[in-house]
Amino acid sequence: MVILTLNCGSSSVKYQLYDWERKESVATGVVERVTQDGSTITHKAKGKDEYTYERPCPDHTVAIELIIETIVDPTHGAIENMRDIAAVGHRVVHGGERFKASVLVNDEVLSAFREIQGLAPLHNPANIMGIEAARAVLPNVPHCAIMDTAWHQTMPNHAYMYALPHEWYSKHGVRRYGFHGTSFLYTAKRAAVLLDKDPFETNLIIAHVGNGSSINAVKNGVSVDTSMGLTPLEGLVMGTRSGDIDPAIPFYMMNVADMKPEDLEKALNKSSGILGITGRYVDRRDVEKAAENGDAKAQLAIEIEAYRIKKYIGAYAAALGRVDAVVFTAGVGERGPVIREKAVGGLEFMGIRLDPRKNQRSRTKNTETDIATADSQTRIFVIPTDEELVMTEDTHAILQGTYDVHTNFTYSFQSSDYLNVERNGCVDQDFEKIDGLKEIVAERTTMKGEAGGECEPPAEDCE
Repeated sequence: MVILTLNCGSSSVKYQLYDWERKESVATGVVERVTQDGSTITHKAKGKDEYTYERPCPDHTVAIELIIETIVDPTHGAIENMRDIAAVGHRVVHGGERFKASVLVNDEVLSAFREIQGLAPLHNPANIMGIEAARAVLPNVPHCAIMDTAWHQTMPNHAYMYALPHEWYSKHGVRRYGFHGTSFLYTAKRAAVLLDKDPFETNLIIAHVGNGSSINAVKNGVSVDTSMGLTPLEGLVMGTRSGDIDPAIPFYMMNVADMKPEDLEKALNKSSGILGITGRYVDRRDVEKAAENGDAKAQLAIEIEAYRIKKYIGAYAAALGRVDAVVFTAGVGERGPVIREKAVGGLEFMGIRLDPRKNQRSRTKNTETDIATADSQTRIFVIPTDEELVMTEDTHAILQGTYDVHTNFTYSFQSSDYLNVERNGCVDQDFEKIDGLKEIVAERTTMKGEAGGECEPPAEDCE
């Protein structure tokens, strides 16, 4: 069985093709600049060279047609016929309160997504377009929706309610929803394995730090609070999003700069965060290089981003009472030792002790590492996320009729014997290139690399 997963943005479509029997990804790629000039697909099939091709994609249907054409291409593809695709899993950023778990897509479900798309105006319309386009191209296979918000449906009402007129919630659904749910689900389950604990006896603080960033408090294996709110704008400092601000600032800017609501929404989502502070950088590697060269704004961006993470760690530690592990994941979390060190530095009084040398060595997406000191009361893990695997397993389980909410469902990666085939094939190369990496692999992981030969080089920094 081959399962295709799609992550549709407003101008891009990321995809993965997963062979269920072989338990491995056989192709990945992205179509960029959809609806714009210069559309291109970048595709990588297992055992073959990366392939880039430019073709106009005026809409998502054409982009998905290009993906199907590429994955069945005799030279560059990974399967012989599109009929080999058994199902398609779609990322949906916002499921509102109606969807508490992944779901099989039908016309009624699509209609419900359209009704709540105002809750995520930058994301859900693109997700809906992707589902509609994929159903048009692949009309005879099941399509499943995997919601970012589903993981957070366990939050208590005192955590998700805002101190606003209650009618805003009862009539318009204004509340905290949270996002990055598939990433938090994966890393929470993996952290329990590394701790050798029952996942529902595990307390964690998980920081998903990348271009989009959020942090999650996990108590007894379920989400009890998270930094993103009604939309993905609240919380941590992000690549181009502001995160937490005084809510009166938009009104102030309307008065002093004659800004319109649409201008403010664009500024807060597209021109703020790291980009807003530095004036030019989003990629954290560029920020760190500039900071090293004396750029004061880049230095300030690093300090602000790390300080915000640290404040949330402190708040969530107070909410949890006991913290078994702090977990870093996503591009910056996995390969950003500077941000990690500043985010947990000074928290020794809380029993969180980082080993600086271990932290500097942890710069890979191919293995899980423990960067805490031996005497740290709280472990500090770096766990590369795998959102696509969660999407794939949810889709497969829905097809088999075995799917349930995560408290009643067991994923393959919850096993102590779980092995990611692709990462396992690359980790020896990382061991050779990153001095001391092998010594900090988290104890419960079983990465015994079988040389891959087609792996990406380990990042020297973060993205």
